[in-house]
Amino acid sequence: MFRTICLNIVLLLLSSSCSKHVLKRNHRGQRVNTNRNYLNIDTIKKKVSILAIFNESHYGSDDLAVTVTEELKKEVRKTNQFILDPTGIKLYGSSKEVYSGGGVKLTQLARKARIAGLNIVVFGRIVDAKIRQKQDEIGIFREIKSYSEVKLELKMFDVIANKEIFSEVLNGYTDDKTFKLFSQDRDNQLLYRRELLRYTGKVAVRMALPKIIAISEKLDWMGRIAKVIGSKIYINAGRSSGIQISDILKVMTEGQEIYDPETGSLIGISAGEVKGTIEIIDYFGPDGAIAVLHSGGSVLEGDFVQLY
Repeated sequence: MFRTICLNIVLLLLSSSCSKHVLKRNHRGQRVNTNRNYLNIDTIKKKVSILAIFNESHYGSDDLAVTVTEELKKEVRKTNQFILDPTGIKLYGSSKEVYSGGGVKLTQLARKARIAGLNIVVFGRIVDAKIRQKQDEIGIFREIKSYSEVKLELKMFDVIANKEIFSEVLNGYTDDKTFKLFSQDRDNQLLYRRELLRYTGKVAVRMALPKIIAISEKLDWMGRIAKVIGSKIYINAGRSSGIQISDILKVMTEGQEIYDPETGSLIGISAGEVKGTIEIIDYFGPDGAIAVLHSGGSVLEGDFVQLY
């Protein structure tokens, strides 16, 4: 009896010790586990700005552009993988302003965006929008077949790498069959057409979301040291961004922009030098974290940080 009890205790202790797994971060900011059966669910949220989409088609006017912009913001929020940051709007203005300058504004102001903690800028335009209706010629009740199409061009700009990383035209399409009274007035017809076009714009946005998520997951997260007071180091990302207590961050100098000597075009940004590491010990404000020096030295305000 005594030997059986002791054996059960030993088995329980072994089971308990085997169930403990060490969590760490991978290079994309995802928390991973040494246990292969563990599911990665905790990810650092990248800060993204969505610039106002503009409509260059002959249908839908600004109403369609506003609908598409708001739908894009709503869908991005629902993923719970990003933090919507208005910094890009303040720096770059609207998508129309970016397009009119050929995208040069994005690269010119990328350093300011990096310093502000922004990771991604999403912008775009409605290339084309159309709606067609066909109906029976006779009868009190006439079957109306409606066809609506919205072509939405979306682009993504990686602030850290200072380059465009995604550009695609999404073709939203709706085929809606309804029955309408012959006596319907024009106002109701206009309202119906507008709502159908709005819905089609939303369809195009939802087609883009999986692509935006897939690309953003491949990008590195980067934050910044906002302040150094004594032994405490204050980071511009915290609980809301997904930073965890005991996370280790590497402190880096700012990378240098590399240009082609022949064409003068920007090739990319070099990796900064690692100055040391810091360890997160607490949070402050809505989305800030407090760290202490873990290794190295000469950590300064304005230095960049990445997950170790």
